[in-house]
Amino acid sequence: MRVSVSWLREYVDLPADLPTGDLEQALVDLGIEVESVVDLAETVTGQLVVGEVREIEELTGFKKPIRFCRVDVGAANGTGEPQEIVCGARNFAPGDRVVVILPGGVLPGGFAIGARKTYGHNSAGMICSAKELGLGDDHSGIIVLGSDVTAKPGDDARPVVGLDDVVLDLEITPDRGYALSLRGLARELSHAFDVPLRDPALAPAPGGTETPAYPVEVRDTVGCDRFTARLVRGVDPTAPTPSWMQQRLVTAGIRSISLPVDITNYVMLELGQPMHAFDADRIAGPLVVRRADAGEKLTTLDGVNRVLTADDMVICDDTGPISLAAVMGGETSEVVAGTTTVLFEAAHWDPAMVGRTARRHKLFSEAAKRWERGVDPAVALVALERAVRLLAEHGGGTPSAEILDIDHVRPRTPISLPADLPTRRVGVEYPPARVVALLERVGCTVAQGADRLSEDPGAVGVASGVGTVLSVTPPTWRPDLTDPADLVEEVVRLDGYDRVPSVLPTAPPGRGLTPRQRRRRAVAGSLAERGYVEVLAHPFVSPELADQLGLPADDPRRPAVRLANPLSEEEPLLRTTLLGPLLGILKRNLGRGHRDLALYEIGAVFHPRLGAGSPPAMGVDRRPTDEEFAAADAVVPAQPVHVAVVLSGDLDPAGWWGAGRPAGWADAIEAARDVLAAAGIPDERVEVRAAEYAPWHPGRCAELRVDGSVVGHAGELHPVVVAALELPRRTSAMELNLDTLPPTPVTPAPTVSGFPPALIDVALVVDESVPAEQVRRALEAGAGELLEDVRLFDVYSGAQLGAGRRSLAYKLTFRAPDRTLTVEEAVAARDAAVAVAAERLGATLRGA
Repeated sequence: MRVSVSWLREYVDLPADLPTGDLEQALVDLGIEVESVVDLAETVTGQLVVGEVREIEELTGFKKPIRFCRVDVGAANGTGEPQEIVCGARNFAPGDRVVVILPGGVLPGGFAIGARKTYGHNSAGMICSAKELGLGDDHSGIIVLGSDVTAKPGDDARPVVGLDDVVLDLEITPDRGYALSLRGLARELSHAFDVPLRDPALAPAPGGTETPAYPVEVRDTVGCDRFTARLVRGVDPTAPTPSWMQQRLVTAGIRSISLPVDITNYVMLELGQPMHAFDADRIAGPLVVRRADAGEKLTTLDGVNRVLTADDMVICDDTGPISLAAVMGGETSEVVAGTTTVLFEAAHWDPAMVGRTARRHKLFSEAAKRWERGVDPAVALVALERAVRLLAEHGGGTPSAEILDIDHVRPRTPISLPADLPTRRVGVEYPPARVVALLERVGCTVAQGADRLSEDPGAVGVASGVGTVLSVTPPTWRPDLTDPADLVEEVVRLDGYDRVPSVLPTAPPGRGLTPRQRRRRAVAGSLAERGYVEVLAHPFVSPELADQLGLPADDPRRPAVRLANPLSEEEPLLRTTLLGPLLGILKRNLGRGHRDLALYEIGAVFHPRLGAGSPPAMGVDRRPTDEEFAAADAVVPAQPVHVAVVLSGDLDPAGWWGAGRPAGWADAIEAARDVLAAAGIPDERVEVRAAEYAPWHPGRCAELRVDGSVVGHAGELHPVVVAALELPRRTSAMELNLDTLPPTPVTPAPTVSGFPPALIDVALVVDESVPAEQVRRALEAGAGELLEDVRLFDVYSGAQLGAGRRSLAYKLTFRAPDRTLTVEEAVAARDAAVAVAAERLGATLRGA
């Protein structure tokens, strides 16, 4: 909203020497966002003068109409001769007074004005429009000064067009609809500077009469709970809008149209009450305010033929809809050039209805903007009186004695506010008397029970506020005040946000993260470092997914939570495993040309609590009890956090160095080991075993155990699953339940030896059913403390080993912390490791 400070001063006594910076800060402190504060006197430099058009020569032969003008600018040009200016505007004639900037001047935006030859004529200067002067967005024509302007040619034009003023450009939040008016902004500034307010809404206005100004029937008193109207007869249709009103409208960004329409816009800006002006002679029969019939049509003032719905409200006459209520009028009843009888309407409409209608028809008018934010229903008659008096004064009309007022407005409901609630919520001491005073400044009526709250600080229960409950009735112009929290915000806002201390809570040790957060970040970082790409999948799945994954009928992952209002009827369930949505993302990427993929996700899965019943009903008037919380939690689905990876294509790319290495089941298992290591689980507590678990291949699936408990599975997906999901062969995956992992133990600092290692390779032949993990553990147990590391580097099977046998080759690293190992010590440790493997697993040295 754009508004001039000079207009604001008519309603609030701002300090005469108020700096613009202090004004801006005061508005910001009140919670009103300031886009800009512009001193208009500084936006235009050079000579900006009043000019009188003497001659106009129409130039032809060009793509657009061009006029060569001679304009009297007095002695401003130093010669007294008319100034020659080429102009393309068509809305002025000889004898009109206009605004001229002479060569050497600079318009807003750094647009310098000079003298040059154009269209075959010399042009020295420019005749200005409102947009060129930065006064508004209207560029349809230049500014033509009204007959009430007394300035002569050559006089400074800045005071005439308002360039001696300061303009505020404000961004009004949706909950502050009252601030979309001079009345509301003046009230806010009176709070900020503690100066008197002259509320224009307190002007006297006659009430409704027994005989209505015009016959009107309101059929929907919810959508329209107040409708007022009044006639003005004998209006001079040629009466111009006074220049001071045009100037204020232009500054606010509203184009001047005609005197009756300009008056409705002016009153809307002044009081915040949107109005509409009908040509009463073009209305056929009584008016009816009702919901539209589906399919009805109305041509609005913008020339668009609109198809209405049953949610729209319309004003109708005998011919049908003539206005889209609260949004835009219709063409058939608009004020035209010959209008002499004007019917002013000021109503109060349902904000929700207006908001839906404006969005449905994409009509975001200034009126609709105010209605959907809330308008004061008590100001309708005052706005009506203001409008008819302005039209009578400047248009020569005679207001009718009859006034229509159909009033179904309900009184505001009092709000119960504990007097100490602002103190408890904000942490700043607000004495109850201070709370009452601030709320009354907002316009609220405050009482204690049935009686007014005592102002005596020594009264029982008032000094501390403990146990004192205030009954607060918000004013009619504040529909946003509906509950105690809103009132607390008003107390804090008017008392000053700067009084609220900016004290940050002390962060706990560990960079402020919980152990669960640190573990999740460590796991994500570990996978990302190894080339996996994180994705975020929607947690919604289809009922067919369980069958596609081959889950058995008794699998605990089959029961799923069904959403009451799903985004898609095809995916109404919440996932019980990360693999379904993750494999869907894999398939989508494969379809878009990506072949080598390694994806991961960390997120929650959802397991219903079967037979848990319904949660208890909990209101909003108080905090639920611990028992209610526990009863609600018992119904909420279990939501453990899982991590999953999927692999397809080459893990190591092919190139000039040779063929690539395709990802396989072993890489999925290695990813699981990496996750457990990142989660802080020591390797000796991790066990990998062969398993059969859907949706993995029964011969290429491993279960991962920590301290004997299964925490997840990894391996190659079952061929049936791969076919059902249309994925490449050998697609592998892993999924772990992070919530089942034990807490990260305290890891002692490792002992670092400065002595060289002894490296020995051993190849053991074992039955092919023996897991390599068991062989590794046997070697660790037999090698003793000198063994630093053991790593499998080769697997071989062939006819020379015998049927059902395979060779596992390990690299053993031995190192002592206090000396260099001798060959004999290293060999003895190696032999001891082989002996334990032979004893436990029947292993033999290959080639022995």
